[in-house]
Amino acid sequence: MVFIDLEPVSSSNLASVGYDDQLQILRVAFKNGTVYDYFGVSQDVYQNLMSAPSLGHFHYFNIRMSYAYQQV
Repeated sequence: MVFIDLEPVSSSNLASVGYDDQLQILRVAFKNGTVYDYFGVSQDVYQNLMSAPSLGHFHYFNIRMSYAYQQV
């Protein structure tokens, strides 16, 4: 498993987010304890997520079903 440093975020659904720009892996930890890796996520998408007014909304509509993912 790849180590990705997670950063706590202010969200009602997401607990923390991390990104590996070399591998283009976005890791999202949810408040319910589940953690997912999303593959092929560009730096721009990660930055847009982190600057979105609602991280949960951005994740739901722009990441959740748009990228291959795996539960960690």
